[in-house]
Amino acid sequence: MTPTVFWVIAIVVFAIVEGVTVGLASIWFVVGALAALVASLITSNVWIQAAVFLAVSILSLAAFKPLAVRYLTPKGGKAATNIDSIIGQEAVVREDICNLENRGQVKIRGLEWSALSETGEDIPAGTVVVVDRIEGVRVYVHPVSVESASTQV
Repeated sequence: MTPTVFWVIAIVVFAIVEGVTVGLASIWFVVGALAALVASLITSNVWIQAAVFLAVSILSLAAFKPLAVRYLTPKGGKAATNIDSIIGQEAVVREDICNLENRGQVKIRGLEWSALSETGEDIPAGTVVVVDRIEGVRVYVHPVSVESASTQV
């Protein structure tokens, strides 16, 4: 097998690997193999071709990986979901919230959620609360003052 054929096969293999992976895994090697393919057309020295492959692969990884991470990673490192949209929403306590007994339920947008008090205080049923955070299937809430309570629950 000639070096030119080898580099063409390498380009195809690295491109297929890149296509089946979720992230940018081997695109850097596609670029390096392409540069080595060009080098194989200029020189028949396999060591020079391998050096070109390694150098271009490393340089493309060093140059473009930070850009790819910056533009392809969601802000904050975590993709927002529609569940995150209930944070800050008001809810009505359906079952008394008692952190000591690990019980309580609220209704948010028509759905029942297990709930605990963010501050640790007991919150009686019927109280309007605001969702502070979500951990698994449980929301952490705090009571809303009467003046700021709205009718959107």
